[in-house]
Amino acid sequence: MTRATPPVPVTIIEDDLTGPEIIRFLEEHVEEMRSITPPESKHALDLDGLRKPDIRFWTALDQGTIVGCAALKTLDASHAELKSMRTRPIRKRSGIATRLLSHVLQEAERMGFTRLSLETGSAAFFHPARSLYEKFGFTPCPPFADYREDPHSVFMTRRL
Repeated sequence: MTRATPPVPVTIIEDDLTGPEIIRFLEEHVEEMRSITPPESKHALDLDGLRKPDIRFWTALDQGTIVGCAALKTLDASHAELKSMRTRPIRKRSGIATRLLSHVLQEAERMGFTRLSLETGSAAFFHPARSLYEKFGFTPCPPFADYREDPHSVFMTRRL
């Protein structure tokens, strides 16, 4: 009888957003968001938006293959925003998002932020994401930063 090889742990790296695989991964993300959310309610950042100096970006890799990503946008000295959380569709519900969110929360605390907020969709498609955020202590809040009330958006925040 052969023994199953344990899965290689997912590695999370800070990414400079120059590799062709991450560029494709993010293009797929923006396309998916455009197919679900009306244009006036889409807040997913494109590649240029993610390359701004106020954003840190991480990629989750499984044996060199991108399986997820997340970003942190500085809003002010104490407040940051979670952006671009995405798990490769075939890896959803495998713990990738949990690992990424844990990583971003640790990094946000290390960077001295005391509050982390996010915007996600209100459609059923986003229910698993909202459940994950609730599990990590995020609670509903009013729009923050430049956001406005929008029936397609849910705003959440958490103290660090």
